[in-house]
Amino acid sequence: MNSTLNDANPDSSTEPVLSVRNLQTVFRTDRELIRAVDGISFDISKGETLGIVGESGSGKSVTARSIMGLVDSPGEILPKSSIKFNGEELTEYTDAEYQQIRGSGIGMVFQDPLKSLNPVYTVGNQIKEALRINRGISGQEATDKAIELLEDVAIPDPARRLKEYPHEFSGGMRQRAVIAMMLACDPDLLICDEPTTALDVTIQAQIIELLQDLQEERDLAILFITHDMGVIAEISDRVNVMYAGEFVEKAPVTELFENPKHPYTEGLLDAIPGTNAEKERLNTIEGDVPTPNEQATYCRFAPRCPKAFEDCEQVHPVHVPISEDGEHSAACLLYPEDRSTEEAVEYHRERGREAEDVPEGDHA
Repeated sequence: MNSTLNDANPDSSTEPVLSVRNLQTVFRTDRELIRAVDGISFDISKGETLGIVGESGSGKSVTARSIMGLVDSPGEILPKSSIKFNGEELTEYTDAEYQQIRGSGIGMVFQDPLKSLNPVYTVGNQIKEALRINRGISGQEATDKAIELLEDVAIPDPARRLKEYPHEFSGGMRQRAVIAMMLACDPDLLICDEPTTALDVTIQAQIIELLQDLQEERDLAILFITHDMGVIAEISDRVNVMYAGEFVEKAPVTELFENPKHPYTEGLLDAIPGTNAEKERLNTIEGDVPTPNEQATYCRFAPRCPKAFEDCEQVHPVHVPISEDGEHSAACLLYPEDRSTEEAVEYHRERGREAEDVPEGDHA
């Protein structure tokens, strides 16, 4: 993995593979408007892995499906949201154009590999079909390439395995087969949505190592989504911590683990087994992630936050730079640290008013 560009610095000389700005994905019901993803922004460049971490219900998977154009009714991506892949605005694509991107430029690996594999076709047939559709390869050439792809993902005896069906593969082997099928499309970006959650620890480590090797060989950009902070530590270059549809902290991975700033991030790290070995019980974050069904005019984490104070229920925090280089930021009224509480709150109020005048910015 490579050290990377700051996702708040889109003016770098290297154009990101993926650039997301002010993404807002909502679900309309008869009773309310659910803001599943509420104004997030980030970039991913070649050869880097951006991790998005948070509890279930934070909006991580909806983010992935939004990028892939897989948000079904009653869901929709609101106007002024921007998703650029290699400079092309995907929110303006037709279904047919999006299908082409999904088949060639962007691959996605789901938590359950059986969602991506058809049980009535052999694994080989499915990889060869992907090669035919996306790269125009057929016949013996496709068979040879499919064997090569299975070798690339470390599946033993690939010529024999090519003829087997998904149910004949173990969970870890199925996930490898899905990755091989995605690689058949020769993508620039791989989106991994909880790809190791259903696997045991040993297989999980193998899949992470495989992704890292493939990334190095192919210069892949990877968006890795998980609730597991341990996995994030292993695979990510940068991390965006997500809560109730928003990013609450952004940082390079080492910086995040060594110097977490948002109370939510601190809570997630405190809940990792082994970090508090002297305690009889793990720390937990009380309560559940709320359903974001109204505009964020306050801190959505405040009801669960041990450091919350009165203004947290009235002022929506904006991202504040923590490090001088701007790589680390947190959306919390406790910052800037060099100001009094009253001054910090006023800083957020002012920045919030400015942000209202620039809707395409990051309201995370």
